[in-house]
Amino acid sequence: MYSREDRMKAIELYIKYDKSIAAVVQELGYPSRGLLPRWYKAYLKEQETGVLWERYSRCPKFSPGQKIAAVEHYLEHGRNLSRTVKSLGYPSKEALRLWCDELAPKSRKKRVGGLQYSQEQKKEAVIALCTRTGNAKEIAREYGVTREALYNWKNDLLSKENSITMPEAEDKPLPDNKDALLSEIESLKRQIKGLKLEKAILEGTAEIIKKDPGVDPKHLTNKEKVILANALRNEYPLKEVLACLGMARSSYFYHRKLSSIPGKYEELRRRIIELFEENSGRYGYRRIHALLAREEIRISEKVVRRIMGESELVVFQKRRRKYSSYQGEETPGADNLIKRNFHADAPNIKWLTDITEFAIPAGKVYLSPIMDCFDGLLLSWSIGTSPDADLVNSMLDRATKTLKEGERPLVHSDRGGHYRLPGWISRMEKAGLQRSMSKKGCSPDNAACEGFFGRLKNEMFYNKSWVGVSLEEFIDILDGYMVWYNEKRIKLSLGAMSPLEYRQSLCLTA
Repeated sequence: MYSREDRMKAIELYIKYDKSIAAVVQELGYPSRGLLPRWYKAYLKEQETGVLWERYSRCPKFSPGQKIAAVEHYLEHGRNLSRTVKSLGYPSKEALRLWCDELAPKSRKKRVGGLQYSQEQKKEAVIALCTRTGNAKEIAREYGVTREALYNWKNDLLSKENSITMPEAEDKPLPDNKDALLSEIESLKRQIKGLKLEKAILEGTAEIIKKDPGVDPKHLTNKEKVILANALRNEYPLKEVLACLGMARSSYFYHRKLSSIPGKYEELRRRIIELFEENSGRYGYRRIHALLAREEIRISEKVVRRIMGESELVVFQKRRRKYSSYQGEETPGADNLIKRNFHADAPNIKWLTDITEFAIPAGKVYLSPIMDCFDGLLLSWSIGTSPDADLVNSMLDRATKTLKEGERPLVHSDRGGHYRLPGWISRMEKAGLQRSMSKKGCSPDNAACEGFFGRLKNEMFYNKSWVGVSLEEFIDILDGYMVWYNEKRIKLSLGAMSPLEYRQSLCLTA
């Protein structure tokens, strides 16, 4: 969007005005407040490393299926951008307009009005009218105007040309040289054909290459020129297309041959897709890279990230309000003894617990786990349809049975009412466990457990449709994920091993 010269100009003013973003934007009119600091950081990195700053493509926010659904809704419900966005909840009107132009060209409504058409557009429409092979109504529909407006443009343009080129003197007789007239006609036909070719190239640049419509085709890369030439060679002579693109014939055939050769990362791409699907789309590029390293495939993380971006392998993420069990200060709470220090040098020193909610069409399900701060192993968990005292008490009973003699871990929770009932307190005292509680409404005090809930829902819950799934079926799926998390889900902090594999490597479990 912005050239290197534009970025450097903005960065120089940013430095000159003592890093005042508002002053730079006020003078240049660009960029945004968030973009300018990123440019400056990239500039500093470029100065340190000597490597030119490159842009990385972002992963698409919306999937191809969502794009197609939005365009179909637009076409089937009156072709109104605002209604479509309001009905679906996504995307912006500008994004939907681009999607319609991309997936259903010439189907979007265009506002008719003389003010929105430039003189060049009017001239182009008149040329199409004069050289048409069909009727004028089709040309008018193509340019989004009425047939009457199209003929008015023609009369205005022809009257202006006549007033400039034809004097008020007496009419001159037409020349008798028939060959000269035919030559002039052929010359005009060639000019019109050249203009049509230039228009087709500009449209192809926007629709096929996905570039800015105003970009100069000669500034495209050789790979992009080959793609454009292949798309147009059935309609126009290849020689004329290459001349308009500024590409030599030998270069065209060389790069076309290169494009037919499989890329050096094709086998790696297939393996990455397999690993992504084997783990139900829950692993990002870092964990995929760790799995490849297990298979002794040595490749850069950046290559894995680029391949996953090109293949649209995106881990679904969604923010939801978490379930809160806080019911007020009914009984005195325990002090915060863990103080956000979730590190443990050995198992069964620090335990974390909390409750989270899953709302599906069949009803609500609640999960209460106990996590060991040593390696994130889930020692026990309870799943039920009611967040009652039995949910947390049964979980604590199973967890205390795993303790060896002399182990008395610190158990940290939030200030929920479940952890203040006599049943919970008596079990804690009987097992000799020490209580610790977060501050009121302060989720960072139990950040490690909250982080587990976030990963759980991103990987298992948010990216699926639960319509038609019963509560019993959902509980089985959730329980299966918990087992998979302990036994197979790798953690980079544990050397790309699962919590159970990590304990086995330390000979802490059978």
